[in-house]
Amino acid sequence: MISWLDSLNGLLRMGAQALIMAGFLTEDFLLSNDVARRLYRQFAAPQPIFDYHCHLPVRDIAENRRFANLFEIWLEGDHYKWRAMRANGIPERYITGDATPYEKFLAWARTVPYTLRNPLYHWTHLELQRYFGIAELLDEKSARSIWERANAQLADGLTAQAILQKFRVEVVCTTDDAIDDLQHHRALASSNLASSNPATRVFPAFRPDKALAIGDAEFAPWAEKLAQVTNLDIRNLKAFLQALQSRHDYFHSLGCRLSDHGLDHCYATPCSELTAAAIFSKARASQPITEEERTQFASFLMLFFGHLDAEKGWTKQLHLGAQRNVNTVARRKIGTDSGYDSIGDFPQGSHLAAYLDLLSRENSLPQMIVYNVNPRDTFQFATLIGCFQDGEKPGKIQYGSAWWFLDQKQGITEQIDALSNVGLLSRFIGMVTDSRSFMSYPRHEYFRRVLCDIIGKDVTRGELPDDDELLGRLIQDVCYRNAKQYLQLPDHRFSQPEIA
Repeated sequence: MISWLDSLNGLLRMGAQALIMAGFLTEDFLLSNDVARRLYRQFAAPQPIFDYHCHLPVRDIAENRRFANLFEIWLEGDHYKWRAMRANGIPERYITGDATPYEKFLAWARTVPYTLRNPLYHWTHLELQRYFGIAELLDEKSARSIWERANAQLADGLTAQAILQKFRVEVVCTTDDAIDDLQHHRALASSNLASSNPATRVFPAFRPDKALAIGDAEFAPWAEKLAQVTNLDIRNLKAFLQALQSRHDYFHSLGCRLSDHGLDHCYATPCSELTAAAIFSKARASQPITEEERTQFASFLMLFFGHLDAEKGWTKQLHLGAQRNVNTVARRKIGTDSGYDSIGDFPQGSHLAAYLDLLSRENSLPQMIVYNVNPRDTFQFATLIGCFQDGEKPGKIQYGSAWWFLDQKQGITEQIDALSNVGLLSRFIGMVTDSRSFMSYPRHEYFRRVLCDIIGKDVTRGELPDDDELLGRLIQDVCYRNAKQYLQLPDHRFSQPEIA
């Protein structure tokens, strides 16, 4: 039974929280002047979300997953939060181990006060506000109350599809292995055929990176699965390429118009088909593959994929520079892609320039979005894309939004500043979530606020005209319209493909 003293303490705490939150994450969050506030409210906030690159589990969308609790929707696969918890001395049992969902959530709540000045502190409280209307600081003391209030709303119908509708997400493009059967995409396509105006259109994106990893232990089993799903006998390079093209065609039939690669750096070492065939034969015979041969084979395939994308009018995405899974002990215990990645120090410019040049010389340069993760390369990427614009398609080669470790205020600002100084910000196709979490959609709001504040500051300094027609168009284009016009995704009124 709650005593009158406990009740009084609770009321006092709520009053103190209200005073604290009165100046934190207000409607003017990140908007430092009147122009920025006007631009955000009139032109940025009303725009739908065009999330053309993410890692959301498409099964959760197709089955309209109902999340049992705040842990499932918030902490289940969020590597950003996992890294912060480890840095705060939280044992792995409370991160990816066998602790109960509430114990894991409580461990995160205990960590949050230590994330001050990390973007996670902003994102955490934005997410609590935007999803659940909870305007209270999360810590160990508030954890139980927040857990119960959020869980009640999840039980009341805040499902995967309801979240997409709540945030007006017009398009979601997931990231899918080339051998994925896309059964959940087929289910969504089928349901959308019955709707003249589906709330959210969901498309696959083609990620064939495992095809490049010749010589790795995972390559042969992956190639066997490729043979199975295409019903082809992959004895040689010709059959391998035929199988990959078959998968590319299959993805296209389900509305896919983007491919994606996550690479250390671009591969552009000249390699003839004869040489690539010999390397493939060596791998099939279980002979060791040298590093030079790996590079040659990957280069050959990257040109092959570039041709496929150009022929179908796809957009190719290149995510370059991450150093992945660097902690061997953790990888053995927990597995890959669990938060043990860093910014890499790979050379980028010469490799990327060579790749773009090879495709251009063969008249097969598709639309392309290039993302960097090392801030050292920011201006290099921003200038390099300008060397391969063709004068026919506005912004054909895009410098992608601030990615991974850079998708915070400073990284976003530096990406926008670089593109503004050496390119055309007005043609930029804007932000993506690049997330596995349905709780990440406030990141679009975060980006839009930063963008409007940058432009607002320019106006107050007299560096841009205070012209709503001119500036409003810029904000609307970068937040939404440019991506929609650039990608030209189908309206989902296409026929169901046969199962590949």
